[in-house]
Amino acid sequence: MARKETAHPDYHFIKVVMTNGTEFETRSTYGKEGDKLNLDIDPNTHPAWTGGQQQLLDRGGRLSRFNSKFGNMAFKK
Repeated sequence: MARKETAHPDYHFIKVVMTNGTEFETRSTYGKEGDKLNLDIDPNTHPAWTGGQQQLLDRGGRLSRFNSKFGNMAFKK
C-alpha cells in the first residue's frame, strides 16, 4: 500500500525569536522554511513555566459570588 504524501504536514526549519531577542532554530509545521516565529510570551519569564506567583482576577465579582455561595461548604471523606 502506497503512502499518501498529503497525509503528512510539511516539517521544516524555522527561527523562534524570544521576547528578549535571542533566537534559536527548530523544526516545525509553522509557516514555511525559514520563517520567524516571534513569541509574545516567553517561557523563560512567564509564571506558567517558572512557577511564579499566580493571581486570581475577580472580574465582574464572579470569584466573590462563588466564595459566598460555596465558601462555607465542608467536604467529608
